[in-house]
Amino acid sequence: MSSEIQRSERADAARNRRAILDAAARLLAERGPGDVSMEQIAAAAGVGKGTLFHRFGSRAGLMRALVLERAEDLRRAVVSGAPPLGPGAPAGDRLLAYFDAMTDLVVANIGLVVAYDTATEDPHTDEIHAFWYRHIAELLAEARPDVDADMLARLLLGTLGGELVLHLIQSGQTARLKAGIHQLVESVLRN
Repeated sequence: MSSEIQRSERADAARNRRAILDAAARLLAERGPGDVSMEQIAAAAGVGKGTLFHRFGSRAGLMRALVLERAEDLRRAVVSGAPPLGPGAPAGDRLLAYFDAMTDLVVANIGLVVAYDTATEDPHTDEIHAFWYRHIAELLAEARPDVDADMLARLLLGTLGGELVLHLIQSGQTARLKAGIHQLVESVLRN
């Protein structure tokens, strides 16, 4: 009997987690990060505010969970997907494919990215950022052994954040943003 109760609690917890993540994503997309409170997310998910905080700890914890969920598909593609994003292509081609895919991810989730950056004390120290930095630095070191790959990795990844990116996305200039980032990465790859 106790295992039956535990299974139903686990199922409830999983449903609540999914409901919270879905509600947060929907509200962020509809209203923007500055206009969404934890109370609104809890209400939209059909859970109490205490459940939300128990599950995620804070607004930063909730934003982190959403970011990690969105980034997981890209991480998998980088690690074991088909070339040029995954292994098997030249480092330069992989780097360009990564920045194209990451730009698409940021554009599709800009409200979440802004909310995450705002809620997190230093998002660049998070494990997903560390993974991206390593990935970019390794590809740069292979493609351009003559450069400071670690510094360039940080600078290049930094181009996907900030007010300019938000402005370009909000003003409908996503194609221009993507083309500009692609051109920047190409220029770094040239000898």
